[in-house]
Amino acid sequence: MLPLRRCLCALLILLPLLSLSAQARELAVEPEAMIEVEVATVGLAGPGVPVVLLREPGARAVIPIFIGTVEADAILRGLRGDRPRRPLTHELLGDVLAGLEVRLERVYVDAIVDGVFLGMLELRLGDAETPLRIDSRASDAIALGLQAGAGIRVSPQVLEAAQAIEYQGIEEQVVSALGITVTPLSDDLRDALRLPDDAGVLITGVTGDAEAAGLAPGALLLTVNGETPTTPLRFLELVRDTPPGEDARLGYWQDGEAHELSLSTAVPEPALPRPEAPTPGIRM
Repeated sequence: MLPLRRCLCALLILLPLLSLSAQARELAVEPEAMIEVEVATVGLAGPGVPVVLLREPGARAVIPIFIGTVEADAILRGLRGDRPRRPLTHELLGDVLAGLEVRLERVYVDAIVDGVFLGMLELRLGDAETPLRIDSRASDAIALGLQAGAGIRVSPQVLEAAQAIEYQGIEEQVVSALGITVTPLSDDLRDALRLPDDAGVLITGVTGDAEAAGLAPGALLLTVNGETPTTPLRFLELVRDTPPGEDARLGYWQDGEAHELSLSTAVPEPALPRPEAPTPGIRM
């Protein structure tokens, strides 16, 4: 059960939202016209401006959306599965919603106005048939959605506008695609996990079909479609370049031997939040 202070915070946050929900803006595009995407990583655009990179299934490019540094940190924590010792803003709000049995089911990035991306939270209060939609900054919506394991949809207008944004990767990048989260592999981790000297990236998180197929954290991802992902961002690029209609073919080292696996490039079903307990030996 949440402490009393958090429950009071929840009431202070949610009651005004509920009372004003009828005045909230409407989605710019119907949900059915939007495209389901997944959070891939965080990069940089221009002079150090953070962007969140979203992967659209079957597309040759990822979707960069401008965010703030606080939201960038929250998204990277979510990708790594990190939980701060004391909850920060996005973790606190996620706890508040969970404590009041309010589910964040989906987030939308539905419009761009005067260069600003607009977002929307879709909440379900208990067993209510009709969801509640709350206007939000796109960056906050994505950070909260990642923490809650909610689906993310983006409008065609946003997809088109984001194509003009140039970006680059960052050091020590963490990338997620196909339900697989990867990071660079240090020499210390290679030795600790008894991995071979082959080039590749370290798998630190697995969900969905990849997990069901037996892939596990601590494995070394060797190839994607026959090519070596030398960096996490290269892993994303190789997944993105999978020919339309084909599965991505992965080669990896796990439990002392090489394995192969084919996975659909469709966006996986939203996953439940990762457990707070660290995985021994590979917590980043």
